[in-house]
Amino acid sequence: MSRVSKPHEIVERALELSTADGCVVIADEESSANLRWAGNALTTNGVTRGRTVTVVATVDGAEGAASGVVSRAAVTAGDLEPLVRAAEAAARSAGPAEDAQSLVTGVPASPDFTDAPAETDSDVFAAFAPALGDAFARARSGGRELYGFAHHQMTSTYLGTSTGLRLRHDQPNGTLELNAKSPDRTRSAWAGRSTRDFKDVDPAEMDAELARRLGWAERRIELPAGRYETLLPPTAVADLLIYQLWSSTARDAAEGRTVFSKPGGGTRLGETLAPLPLTLRSDPHAPGLESAPFVIAHSSGDGGSVFDNGLPLARTDWVADGRLERLTTTRHTAALTKQPLAPAIDNLVLEGGGERSLEEMVAATTGRALLLTCLWYIREVDPATLLLTGLTRDGVYLVEDGEVVGEVNNFRFNESPVDLLSRATEAGRTEKTLPREWGDWFTRAAMPALRIPDFNMSSVSQGV
Repeated sequence: MSRVSKPHEIVERALELSTADGCVVIADEESSANLRWAGNALTTNGVTRGRTVTVVATVDGAEGAASGVVSRAAVTAGDLEPLVRAAEAAARSAGPAEDAQSLVTGVPASPDFTDAPAETDSDVFAAFAPALGDAFARARSGGRELYGFAHHQMTSTYLGTSTGLRLRHDQPNGTLELNAKSPDRTRSAWAGRSTRDFKDVDPAEMDAELARRLGWAERRIELPAGRYETLLPPTAVADLLIYQLWSSTARDAAEGRTVFSKPGGGTRLGETLAPLPLTLRSDPHAPGLESAPFVIAHSSGDGGSVFDNGLPLARTDWVADGRLERLTTTRHTAALTKQPLAPAIDNLVLEGGGERSLEEMVAATTGRALLLTCLWYIREVDPATLLLTGLTRDGVYLVEDGEVVGEVNNFRFNESPVDLLSRATEAGRTEKTLPREWGDWFTRAAMPALRIPDFNMSSVSQGV
């Protein structure tokens, strides 16, 4: 084994090798475990491990600092010098970086910086796997088939800089997706969960939920496109608001390119977006949704800057009591737009003060409404209004006077999440949820169900 093999040693050695004016080194140690199943039987399982090292070199020039960023996988001690030199060459050949700032200083070192990385393995499924087997047996006896995937990943990130930062963060990330189908494959239902350790997910509870939905789907009702009162479950709300968060950079708003731009110039900060007392926030210390408490930026872009690596993060309210409170900024864009510093944080919570569960919101429905399962294939149509389009999937149900009376066809929708917040008439109880569309990139979310009086189902879809 190479003498320099531990993640913190990789970071220290890369910093020693650097001849640039400034250097940031990020070592990500990843391990993952997964299970797959189909037709009420496990099909595959596996464990993987890997390492990625990112070197950010900064070079001071007469016109300003330039940066070069190079990332490589499976890095060993022998790969370090070529990696560092490549980053330095990229910096020297680049023009001045628009987002250039002094590298962060003064952040206390993580006490576990030199400890071994955290790891996951198949033991994370020790209690979950037998419970899943029991769910297979119940599904088989109930005449339905279960398909799905469970994935758990642990990433230990070591961040060191030439200005003395030595920071470490361990990020567990688990997702569970379960799909139930009727034997003839004409009916399908989906449920997903986000988890840190698979101790808080219950396959039996999920299977019971899916069995109920397959039962609803035994009656099929065709409905035309149109505007319907619609109950959006937490997963659908998460998918819409995550896209809103990604679209909420202060610079784009100040330059008149987004839904958060004020007509005539400036931004909509301070404006009321919702009549309900909705608060949309990110907090690296949110219980059950913990994320990195400092900036980890492997590249620069609209939402982040490599110069901000190591910058401490704290709770940020993007919307407070219905009012637009913050737009995302780096140190560079905060100065450019004269707005407070508000870096992106890797979780999202919406709270509206509601106490009802989705089931209770269904029961409280008068007249006719649609109950969605989830959204997918979401794409932007118009950035000026943040108009999105997408499809419903795996079950749209008709509610009449508090009862689900059957399944209806799928739809294509056209809606803006910002506009939806202004029209929502009820927010339910906030709960952890797994975004279905963005679950490969963003899993730490807690949302309520929302009642929308006139959700725009723009056309009928033949999707399932």
